[in-house]
This record gives sequence, C-alpha cells and structure tokens, in this order.
Amino acid sequence: MALPAEKARYTFADILTWEEKERAEIIDGEVFLMAPPRRVHQGVLTELTRQLANFLEGKKCRVYPAPFGVRLFEQDGDAPEDVDTMVEPDISVVCDLRKLDEYGCRGAPDLVIEILSPSSLRHDRLVKLNLYQRAGVREYWIVNPDEQSVQVFLLDGGILQIHEVYGPEDIAKVNVLEGCFMELSKVFAEQTGGQR
Repeated sequence: MALPAEKARYTFADILTWEEKERAEIIDGEVFLMAPPRRVHQGVLTELTRQLANFLEGKKCRVYPAPFGVRLFEQDGDAPEDVDTMVEPDISVVCDLRKLDEYGCRGAPDLVIEILSPSSLRHDRLVKLNLYQRAGVREYWIVNPDEQSVQVFLLDGGILQIHEVYGPEDIAKVNVLEGCFMELSKVFAEQTGGQR
C-alpha cells in the first residue's frame, strides 16, 4: 500500500492504518521511509540480539530487534493521534516492563542500538542521537559494519556523551546491564568470513 497523500503532520494513528510491510518512522510528525537493510546489517543485528537474549534469559529486561515500535515521548492518556514520534531502533532493551504494550514500547528503552547503513549514516549519528538524548535513553550504540566499530554513548547530565569506541576484536561492555559484555569478533565475523 502506498503512503497516504502528503499531510502536514503524521501521527501514530496514521501508522496504525498502514500495512505492516510499510516500514516507516515518524519524528516530530514527519515521515521517514526505511529502506530494506543489507545482508551484513541483518547479520550484525542477529548476532547482537542473540548475545543479548542469551544474557537476559531469566532476567527482567527484554530485548527486541526491529521491527519494534518505540513511541519515545508518549504520555499516559495520549491517544494515537497525539503521538507524533515513533521510531524503530535496530535493537531495543527495555527493563521497565510497564513501558511495553501490544504495539511496542511507550517511552525510552534503557539501551538502543542502531546499525549504520549507507542510507542511515546522518540520520543515526545526528537525528536519532538527538532524539534519544531528548527522550532520556540511558545508553546508545552506533554500530558501523563497514568499519567494524561500535561507538557507545552514555547519558550524563541529560547529554549522550561518547564513552567508548570498540574495534572488531574487542569485548564491548553493556553499561546498563551489569555483567553484560558483547563479543564483537562474533558480531563482525560475517565480514571476515568467520575467520578470527
């Protein structure tokens, strides 16, 4: 289904009327269509999700890979037509299960991971970083499959500040999950043919 005729402002109510195959985010009422991800993107997403899910087994936090809707600024009592921002992070970790509902997450996840693709470089590094900062996301990872790197940002005084940069052989610490570490050699193994 094609998107409806251009409107001045889109809301979550509009998204609920679109077919599931239409992948789009709305930020401050503006629609951003999402291109299909590259295979390497999906490989990185799968491995990060696997490691997080294994760590979280039996714990209170939950991990959700995209497509998973996050309505960052929705408040109690908001109707779908009141919500003008809904994003689909590549990976969301939510520890306050009261934020979860049938459509995804209402409010900021504890950890958000975005995996860069050529079409999303500026969007993830600037627009999304500022959005997640405004919403109060505690930890934000920008994963670059081409450079095999991970930038970790932590919320400090209301600002997401760069905390650590990891390379393809590093063990990356997940700061919001005590005792959780990601083996990046496995995350980036597909780019090197699994030979590490």
